[in-house]
Amino acid sequence: MQALALLGCLAPIALATSAAEAAPEPLRFVLIPKVTHPWFEAVREGAEAAARMIEQQTDTTAVIEYRPPARAEAGLQASILQAAIHSKPSGITIDLLDADRLSSLLKQAQLQGIPVTVFDSELPADLGITSIGNDFCVQASIAAERLVKLLGGQGEVAIMQGVPTAPNHAIRVECHRKVFARHPGITVVASPIDGDNIATAEQMATATMRRHPRLKGWVVSDAGGGIGIGRAIQALGKTGEVRVVGLDDLPELVQLIRSGVVDSTAATKPRSQGYWSVLSLWQQGLGAPPIQRIDTGIAVQGSATNHP
Repeated sequence: MQALALLGCLAPIALATSAAEAAPEPLRFVLIPKVTHPWFEAVREGAEAAARMIEQQTDTTAVIEYRPPARAEAGLQASILQAAIHSKPSGITIDLLDADRLSSLLKQAQLQGIPVTVFDSELPADLGITSIGNDFCVQASIAAERLVKLLGGQGEVAIMQGVPTAPNHAIRVECHRKVFARHPGITVVASPIDGDNIATAEQMATATMRRHPRLKGWVVSDAGGGIGIGRAIQALGKTGEVRVVGLDDLPELVQLIRSGVVDSTAATKPRSQGYWSVLSLWQQGLGAPPIQRIDTGIAVQGSATNHP
């Protein structure tokens, strides 16, 4: 009887232990953007959609930890990346503020067996990390050529830089300049820096247009640049006088296009970038080898859609 009673007591414990052993470990993916910004909220939405898909397919809890730097500074992002590595997550996806500065940390994550992807950025080829995004030079060239067409190949223009050390921003600025260099009637008179911040973009655009009263057009290298410039144009009463071709499709930029303040935009697909970043991390965790690049494409919106 004592033996039976003991077995009766042990049975629930054994069942509980077995259930605990059978429950899969939760998946935890860390998403590190450049900074807090509406564009990255769309990336986050895509990442969370991927997490829900993983949960539906595997019955495993999947969590997205969103860790934006307070400012678009490489040092702050490096600290966040270091902490993420120490936490040993299921994977890390990051939009690099400075590829060279962060390269050693990315290698550290790889050595520890942590899957890593980079979105909306470029990185040294020797790292063998999957990059999710679009062709930044093609995107910039579409925007710059559109502005040249709007101006009839003549006039002073400005390029709004985002974060100069960010690979995608730097590539766009370089490719804007290459397009303008092919048109002798176009003169680049300013290239202010907005730090990937809409309010700063507005301030820089206002100061630039006051300093260069004959300025006829703008292109940008970051998603918020077109919004800030559009606000400045409205405040200065220059709608229709100064033309803008933006990047991406944040709601405020779309509204500026509809109201005629901004002409058009060459948009990336942030939700797709977030989705495929997390999906790639999950697949790597299952043993799939990383692929070099996932191109999520470019969508042109605004009057440029009808007038290529």
